Amino acid sequence: MSATDEKQRKPRRPRREFTAEFKAGAVRLVLEEGKTIPQAARDLDLTESALRLWVEQTKTDRGGGRPGALTTVEREELSRLRKENRELRMEREILKNAAAFFAKEMK
Repeated sequence: MSATDEKQRKPRRPRREFTAEFKAGAVRLVLEEGKTIPQAARDLDLTESALRLWVEQTKTDRGGGRPGALTTVEREELSRLRKENRELRMEREILKNAAAFFAKEMK
């Protein structure tokens, strides 16, 4: 990339966090008030991609998303189960090593 390309690039905006109420309000503008995603994103100073993700997730949560898409509740459960699975694997590995250690000590 040349120096001129770097100058023409937009600087990255700092990562921001939004409340659930703000997200719900932004989605409501699109789904209930009929604004387009680009319009609503401009009005709220959001990226279109972020707003589009919120809208799609809300549609999925309401039962109107893409086939196979996970609802927010399902995503949370999947995350919890993956964490639990990691912990159980780690515990199993520790117990396996302890059993091998004590078996060796008993000889």
